[in-house]
Amino acid sequence: MSNIGRPKGGKNRYWSKEEKLRIVKRVTEDLSSTLQVSKEENISNGMLNGWIKKYLELGEIGLQNSKKPGNPLAKYSRKKQLTDLEKLEYENMKLRIENERLKKGYFVKGGGKQKELIIGKNKSIKL
Repeated sequence: MSNIGRPKGGKNRYWSKEEKLRIVKRVTEDLSSTLQVSKEENISNGMLNGWIKKYLELGEIGLQNSKKPGNPLAKYSRKKQLTDLEKLEYENMKLRIENERLKKGYFVKGGGKQKELIIGKNKSIKL
């Protein structure tokens, strides 16, 4: 039996809308069994059935991913090469993240190895 899902310690696999549509059409148009297709595509049968259900209810729109994978700040990793607009977007994103953390009752002080997570009024955790 093959391992389904991500390898231990690895990242979850990202399925584009086009890949999902191709796989779903193998079941809906080619009339292959969901179990056979899920084994061949190395995905869980439950996930495939969920995609089929969304496709039958909403069409191709139902297979669209709700959010893009990855770190939203990753595109700003080369700070020296950013345009003025990208610098402003980066600063805006950092402030939004800090604002969300404050709403949840914590913030991060410092950076790198000296990073410290401040929770509430008097408690802090060294990271």
